[in-house]
This record gives sequence, structure tokens and C-alpha cells, in this order.
Amino acid sequence: MPWKFASLGALLAVAMLSGCSTGTSESTTNPETTTDSGHSRCEAKAAEFAVGKQASPELLEQARTRSGAQMARFLQPNDMITLEYRSDRLNLNTDAGRVVIRVNCG
Repeated sequence: MPWKFASLGALLAVAMLSGCSTGTSESTTNPETTTDSGHSRCEAKAAEFAVGKQASPELLEQARTRSGAQMARFLQPNDMITLEYRSDRLNLNTDAGRVVIRVNCG
């Protein structure tokens, strides 16, 4: 009887651990993937034209397109932000009057 429980326990442990294994998949991505526009990273210098301009959705999209970033956002002085670095994201930092004062990627 103890052998049955031991065998059943071992079989259960193997079944549980097999669910945790990571197999290779063709859908794994390369960290240097390119965006739809062919850029792999945001180019902040291309969006520096926005410094000194009033924040607007049109300005955000124009800066995102010129920089080659996949996404862009305005950051106001008191905004809470995450500390993750995203090489495909453009940040347009604004002052309290929503005028762009700095452009960077991340």
C-alpha cells in the first residue's frame, strides 16, 4: 500500500512539474525587434522640435512619428510614472502650463 501512495505521489509531482517547464517556441521575440516603421528604438533628437510648444494630441502624434517610437506620452511635473525603461516610448515632459520643456525616450 505505501508503494501505491509513493508511486501516485511521484506521478502527481511529475505532472505538476511538467506544467512549469518552458519549452522553446517560435513566438519568442528578439529584444532588438523593429517597429512597423522599421526603427528599433526611439530617436529623441528627431522630436526636439516640440520643445517650447503647447502640448496637444497633434503634437504628440507628430513627435511620436518623427522619433520612430511606437508610443508616446506627455509627463507633467506631478505625474506618477513607472521606472521601467522602454526604448520604443517617447516622453514629452511639460511644465505646469503644459508647455514641452524636455524630450527623451524611455
